[in-house]
Amino acid sequence: MDMHTVVVGTSGTTAEDVVAVAREGARVELSAAAVEALSAAREIVDALAAKPEPVYGVSTGFGALASRHISPDLRAQLQRNIVRSHAAGMGPHVEREVVRALMFLRLKTLASGHTGVRPEVAQTMADVLNAGITPVVHEYGSLGCSGDLAPLSHCALALMGEGDAEGPDGVVRPAGELLAAHGITPVELREKEGLALLNGTDGMLGMLVMALADLKNLYTSADITAALSLEALLGTDRVLAPELHAIRPHPGQGVSADNMLRVLAGSGLTGHHQDDAPRVQDAYSVRCAPQVNGAGRDTLTHGALVADRELASAVDNPVVLPDGRVESNGNFHGAPVAYVLDFLAIVAADLGSITERRTDRLLDKNRSHGLPPFLADDAGVDSGLMIAQYTQAALVSELKRLAVPASVDSIPSSAMQEDHVSMGWSAARKLRTAVTNLARIVAVELYAATRAVELRAAEGLNPGPASQAVIGALRAAGVQGPGPDRFLSPDLEAADAFVREGKLVAAVETVTGPLA
Repeated sequence: MDMHTVVVGTSGTTAEDVVAVAREGARVELSAAAVEALSAAREIVDALAAKPEPVYGVSTGFGALASRHISPDLRAQLQRNIVRSHAAGMGPHVEREVVRALMFLRLKTLASGHTGVRPEVAQTMADVLNAGITPVVHEYGSLGCSGDLAPLSHCALALMGEGDAEGPDGVVRPAGELLAAHGITPVELREKEGLALLNGTDGMLGMLVMALADLKNLYTSADITAALSLEALLGTDRVLAPELHAIRPHPGQGVSADNMLRVLAGSGLTGHHQDDAPRVQDAYSVRCAPQVNGAGRDTLTHGALVADRELASAVDNPVVLPDGRVESNGNFHGAPVAYVLDFLAIVAADLGSITERRTDRLLDKNRSHGLPPFLADDAGVDSGLMIAQYTQAALVSELKRLAVPASVDSIPSSAMQEDHVSMGWSAARKLRTAVTNLARIVAVELYAATRAVELRAAEGLNPGPASQAVIGALRAAGVQGPGPDRFLSPDLEAADAFVREGKLVAAVETVTGPLA
């Protein structure tokens, strides 16, 4: 694991730290201020626990059972029971990076000093993360309200030494065995601690943060592939002029137009017309790429704003306030995060849609302005990229289905106590699929556009330096250029990795400098 250390304090965390812990295996350390805040809040909870008056989550049951006052001799059992009973997930195992993000974000809230757990509970969670132990969390079990309950419960169960977890070697074993192997003592939960481990938007927030990081790369990649397609279609770059975008000042639109213009600098392909009747305007999928890509970029900016607010939050119920009160609240409701997750699925679908339209145009001899049918070597004998576009179209269709919002749904639970839920976990899960498929869609356009640009170069029309850098890097990555039909899947998979791993953006930036 990476020895980079993320220090968790009392005031939240950053998106960069979430990615570092979730994906890069960064170590986690509690700050001295966090330990002090944890201890101070715990003193308040202990004082309330000693009083005869019932306090929700401290000396009562939960949800629809909150009216029952629990005697002191049953409270440890109550906290164990809420974890065990709520660890009711089903379905496939959730990805390791999602579970690590979820645990880290729950630790962030514990460290705020608003939850009332003992410092040793927070430290155990940090120890589990640092040992590379990943509790088994299942696909289904969260309605995105009162926290991502089942996912967080499976993590809490592992802290107790129960349930299953994946070791750093990727093998799933009983959590108790893994804790013992790493010298970690299971926690014995006390008042409020079981509840505090379950009540948060941490799963959906972690997936939002990682989706934003992935989409930032994909939107820059899509600016590049749109520019390559414009070049291959002998389009005009005049529509990218800064003065045109200044009079409709959406920030993302201007950024995308500038990215495309920089990719096309020095091209010998733009503005040529092979038709008898020269084009006055390019098709919408080419001409309006900055407007569509830019609107998506602005949605990412809004998503990052919501994520940053949530990363600075302490989400629990009840919460310990600085004046010593312990108050019930509704801050665990996932609506703010769920809406943004759905917005991002919508813009991902639309970006995929416009990307596919450009690919189809490159392959159609009636609209490609002189390119061979399907970019085939010997059309008729060869099918070229015909079915690559089928695959891309299937992925776009899937993205459209995934764009149906989850957050407009609600299903009552807990005997109608929790009668309006966010479905934010479901929104996050479908967004992860959408992001994965969007990368594949962009990769197909990259594959087609680079082949088309190379075919133009063979005719004596030379692409710009940025396009040449992309083609050189892509071919070095094992993605082949024009030629007779061959087994396409390996090329498409390699192109997908080239996009997802940021190699496309990196190749262009060797010529253009950093793109936005």
